Amino acid sequence: MQPWKHFRTITAHRHMVIRHCFKAGIGWQGLGHDLSKYSPVEFWNSSRFYQGDRSPNDKERIVRGYSLSWLHHKGRNRHHYEYWTDYSNVTHKVEPVKMPLKYVIEMFCDRVAASKIYKGAQYDDRKPLEYYQWGKGRHLMHEETDAFLEKLLTMLAEDGEDKAFAWIRQYRKTHNDY
Repeated sequence: MQPWKHFRTITAHRHMVIRHCFKAGIGWQGLGHDLSKYSPVEFWNSSRFYQGDRSPNDKERIVRGYSLSWLHHKGRNRHHYEYWTDYSNVTHKVEPVKMPLKYVIEMFCDRVAASKIYKGAQYDDRKPLEYYQWGKGRHLMHEETDAFLEKLLTMLAEDGEDKAFAWIRQYRKTHNDY
């Protein structure tokens, strides 16, 4: 059990996401980011499987075959694409649903912050895109959401953080959707 280290990691991550959300123009939304990580089911499971350089959910899945922390977390945090699935009236299967713009922006902020926290000194603006590309094709994300997230991550990798956040702020002023 590593509760103090886990607390420091999730708090540093949360504060970084909040700063990124303010840069993106969704600051008030950012204040509520990942509060469920402090709930007993998420906090104590993640403390038990704490690794420091990647999500404790990964280790919990190896040990248990599933992650109680993740199952709880994804059902309460709308910035995760996994939250946005529902039964389709057409296919009668669980299908991805297009995420609202403000949650895709928060997801972008979350991914950038996670890369910074987990990569530390090895972080550069290409890391979030590289991680995204590593997982591409393995996730159940709506195609429009996927394309928009990739656009934001590519912009970050090619143009840098300041330009990416400036573009997001401007885009939000003139668009309600993507």
